[in-house]
Order: sequence, then C-alpha cells, then structure tokens
Amino acid sequence: MSKAISQVPLAVNEPVNSYEPGSPEVKSLIDTYKKMWAEKVEIPMIINGKEVKTETKVQLQSPQDHAHDFGFYYQGGMQHVDDAINAALAAKKGWNELGWEQRAAIFLKAADLLAGPYRDVINAATMIGQSKNVHQAEIDSACEFIDFLRFNVEFMTEMYAEQPVSDNGIWNRVEYRPLEGFCFAVTPFNFTAISGNLPTCMAMLGNVVVWKPSDKQVYSAKVIMDVLIEAGLPAGVINMIFTDGKETAEKVLAHRDFAGLHFTGSTKVFQGMWKMIGDNIHNYRTYPRIVGETGGKDFVIAHPSANVEAVATALVRGAFEYQGQKCSAASRAYVPKSLWADVKKVMEAQMSTIKIGSPEDTSNFVNAVIDKNSFEKCKGYIDRANASGEATVAIGGKYDDSKGWFVHPTVIETTNPHYESMVEEIFGPILSIYVYEDQDWKETLKLVDSTSPYSLTGSVFSQDRYAISEAYKALENASGNFYINDKPTGAVVGQQPFGGGRASGTNDKAGSKMNLLRWVSVRSVKETFVSPKNYKYPYLG
Repeated sequence: MSKAISQVPLAVNEPVNSYEPGSPEVKSLIDTYKKMWAEKVEIPMIINGKEVKTETKVQLQSPQDHAHDFGFYYQGGMQHVDDAINAALAAKKGWNELGWEQRAAIFLKAADLLAGPYRDVINAATMIGQSKNVHQAEIDSACEFIDFLRFNVEFMTEMYAEQPVSDNGIWNRVEYRPLEGFCFAVTPFNFTAISGNLPTCMAMLGNVVVWKPSDKQVYSAKVIMDVLIEAGLPAGVINMIFTDGKETAEKVLAHRDFAGLHFTGSTKVFQGMWKMIGDNIHNYRTYPRIVGETGGKDFVIAHPSANVEAVATALVRGAFEYQGQKCSAASRAYVPKSLWADVKKVMEAQMSTIKIGSPEDTSNFVNAVIDKNSFEKCKGYIDRANASGEATVAIGGKYDDSKGWFVHPTVIETTNPHYESMVEEIFGPILSIYVYEDQDWKETLKLVDSTSPYSLTGSVFSQDRYAISEAYKALENASGNFYINDKPTGAVVGQQPFGGGRASGTNDKAGSKMNLLRWVSVRSVKETFVSPKNYKYPYLG
C-alpha cells in the first residue's frame, strides 16, 4: 500500500443536524425552502457537460401542493440518449487515464460542498420535490449522500491496496480497471442519496455513465449535477437525461458498448431490463454487470418476551417515516396475542400525536405521498380493508387529496396472514398486522419466511436470546438486512451495508466495498525478473 493511498482522509459518518425548533440550522433551511418554493426552476439535461434544452417542457408539481407550479424540466428523446452514450464513450479515455487520486479528489470535494454551501439547497429541493420532512431530508440527501462519497473513496483505496503475494524472483500485482464500455444508472424518487450514489460510485472507479433519474426526483438531481460540476467533474463522465424509461432502456441495453447496469426501482422494471440484457447478450463487447435493488415487503416479528413500547415505537417509525416510501419500510408485522392489545394501545397513543402536512412546518412527522398514482393505490388498500370480512382498519385510514397527496398513517389488522396487504408491496403509510397465538412462534417464523417473494429487511423483537437465535437462523434468507430489537429501516453507510436477495435484488450491498468490486475489471499481472533460458526442469536431469 503506497504512502499516497494510506493518507486518504479517513471517512467518518456525517453528523446529523437536529433541526430543533428555533435553532439556526432549521431557520436557515426553512428560509432556503421558502425561497426555492417561490422560484420557478428550469431544469435542463446535462450531456457532455452542457445544458440541453428541448421544446418539451414538463411541469413540476410538489406532492404537498399539486396545484403549485415550481418550474419545469426539459424532456428529451432518443437522440439525446445517443448523444449521452457518445459523450460518455468520448470522455472515457481521458477519465480512465486520470490518476485515481485525481478522481477521488473530485468526489471528496463534492462531499464537502454538500456538507457546507449546498446542504440547505439539496435538502430543500428534496423537501419540495419529494415531500420529505427536515429530518428525513437531512439523513438522506445530505448525510447519506455525503457518506457514500467519502466512504466510497476509502473503500476504493482499500480495494486498490489489496494485492497478491509474490514469490522469489517475480512480482505479482492486480490492476483494477474500469469496465470496458459505458454504464447505465437508473435511480428512484425516494432517496436522493441513492440517486447520487449509483452514478458516482461507478464514475469514481473510472467508468463513464449515462444517468436516468426518476421524473419525480429531477429537482434534487439537478442539485447533484450542480455540485459535481462545481467539484470539477469533467464533461461527459456522467450524463443526466430525462427521457422515456422503456425506450431509453431498449436503446441503451442494445448498445454494443453497454457494460453495466446500476438500478434501484421496481421489481417488474428490473426484471424486464434483465430480460433485455439477456436477449442482447450476443451483441455486447463484454458481459455486462447487473446490480439491482428493487424493493421489499419488510417484516417485524415480535416474540412474547418483547418489550411493548419498543415494538410499538419501531412499528410507528419503521412504517410511517417518509410515508412508508422506503424500500426498507416495515409493512407487515407479526405480534403475539398476549402483546397485541398493549402494543396497539401504545401505537394509538403515539399516532394520535402525529401531525400531517407540508415539510415547511417542521412539526409535521408525515408529509404527502409522491403522486396521484401512489395516493390512489393507498386509498384502494384502505377502502378494500374497510369492506373486507378478513381485515379491519385498526388505526387511521383517512386520506385527503384536496391540496396534496396526503394519506394518514394506517394500521390494518387481518385474520388472514396472506391477506393482500400482508403480501403485496404498497409503498405507502400502511402497516398490516397479523396476530398469532403465542405458542405458534416457530410456525410463525416459517410464515414470515414464506409469505413474500421479497427479501430486503426484517426485524425481530425479543428479550429471550434463544428466541433471537431461532429467528436469526429461521429467517436467514428472508432479509438481506436483519435487525435485532430495532426497526428495519435506517441503514447507515459504512455500518450496515444495504441490499437484499430474492425478488429484492442482487444483494450487492450499497455502502460497502462489495458494491464497488462490481464496477471494476481486474487484470492480473505477473512479472518475472530473470526469465528461464532452457525448457528443461530439474526433474529431467
């Protein structure tokens, strides 16, 4: 390990601002929010480092006030996809030849810009465009994205330093090269940090990227590009396009130089893209890398020994923070009959104090779901539960779309462990509860494991270490991130590498060195200092 590598700044998790009422940081953020709310933002695509505008302008609507017009973005066509691919390929040689420490410096500078002058801006953009409260915006668009940038630099240097042993007279080494071709990043609306991490972690390792963010996240995506450009990212390394998803995938995934897909989004879309890659496999210069995280139907199971207040609090936070629009959100829970009445009572007491409304009011715990489609989907589950003979709305169940897409935190209790809301991913503030008989603990563990095709996150609550061990073993394939006496959300970069298997994705663990290894192509080099001059080995005499 060279001296230069060993002196890279050690990554530590970015401190989270508390935004306590009356604090200077909350005043600064809300002032920025109000200023940006009143502006009409214009968001171009960025191709080859240049702003690209088209004749098609798409109005931006805030989830908390769908009548409010805060600007527009320019929608592109397939020629812009071609332009982005060509720009990436044109930038590849220079970017590949740039020293790793020069690349690292760009992303470390971006992290410092986000921690400083851009912190309020990226948080406010996330609050306006994605309807996150101050805390949810802070832990996502500021802290987690900063952590991704800093920790990925550290992971990169650790990876580069891993070298093979060398015998006498030879020198063995490995070269961590970028993939041959360009990479494609497809990112979701719900986490600004994910949208920043997917393209940047690939670029950090020398790859060039075509990036298609969600059309519901373009405001904070613009801020990400602003930060990267100010940090010194060369033109063409990351190209941001706003184009039709299906047509873009068909064009990108058919290209001979397509080398890797980094995806977070729906299972159906990811499976469709994987099939496209398979159908085009004979066309590619190299076998593409495919990394995807697609969602979950995340569980909490409480043992009869569990602490009532801890279970109730984990369910309220895990299910309703950011309106349940986290792929890790608690959406199904299994509570023993002996605890349910008390757990429900604590949940009712806590939920009765939850305020709902715009992120501008920092006392609001719950804000709007992302759009009309999400609102109607949540409304459907609530209405069907009210009409069902095997489910009831135990807590909450209100909704209101008169101004914004507001769905109140809702708990559905069902007598059928395979009722639709126990099985299907909803992506909204709806938690379903199945009450099991205390003596059926082991059978319920099997039920948890077999109910959902997903395997992303899950929690067990128990004060009995034998029960914890039983759950740990029985549910080893039911989640990629497993929590003991904690809610199943809130993975921290560098602490809990994130990702799941089964229908939840490829489990390549964002926020770890494991993920970065997917974006390099390793060349092994053996150098012999004194070469043999005769073919005969000693055994030949």
